[in-house]
Amino acid sequence: MKQQLIECIPNISEGRDLKKINTIANVVTQVEGIKLLDIDPGKATNRTVITFVGEPAKVIEAAFRLIQKAAELIDMSKQVGEHPRFGATDVCPLVPITNISMEETAKYAHQLGKRVGEELGISGYYYENAARSEERRNLATVRSGEYEGLKEKISNPNWKPDFGPTEFNQQIVSSGVTAISARDFLIAYNVNLNSTSTRRANAIAFDIREAGRIKREGNPVTGKKSS
Repeated sequence: MKQQLIECIPNISEGRDLKKINTIANVVTQVEGIKLLDIDPGKATNRTVITFVGEPAKVIEAAFRLIQKAAELIDMSKQVGEHPRFGATDVCPLVPITNISMEETAKYAHQLGKRVGEELGISGYYYENAARSEERRNLATVRSGEYEGLKEKISNPNWKPDFGPTEFNQQIVSSGVTAISARDFLIAYNVNLNSTSTRRANAIAFDIREAGRIKREGNPVTGKKSS
């Protein structure tokens, strides 16, 4: 049988503490056969994109360990950043690379979510090609309200998590929730702006990237508005 490969690109809600970032990213290298390709932290966004590749079962194991470690080290009740987010491991997309279909990749995404929910007690949603309903395909829709809106979101019968606990609890306060998907490659491009304002540049980038954004309403723990 030909070797199958998938890529995993988890985004964690930490972009400033390099020790934490490297500890979280490097857990994937403990899984034999996994190749860590890139660690890309962002200070302003307080977010890091991690990329690794391997055979499907090994990628699922590595992703599970990364989500577990991120939940241990990132306290979402204290996290702030420019990028939309609702979890310590905010998103965890799987991309089919070699000799594997999108449908097969979606099944692996469901396997990962099941383990995360049952073994870690972390709740979350499937999106894009792993979504189990059309209204949950779009990430911006799934993530609307962000971390600050999770208590209200999860109490809505239409937004019960696809995996993990379906009621707002202390685990969600700490780790938030995670969105898992099977998707194609993303296409990135650079735009030159006549401005030195990183805040303005970030705002433009987010408006282009996301299909609408909901204003953050306040921290579910403190009830205070986020900055």
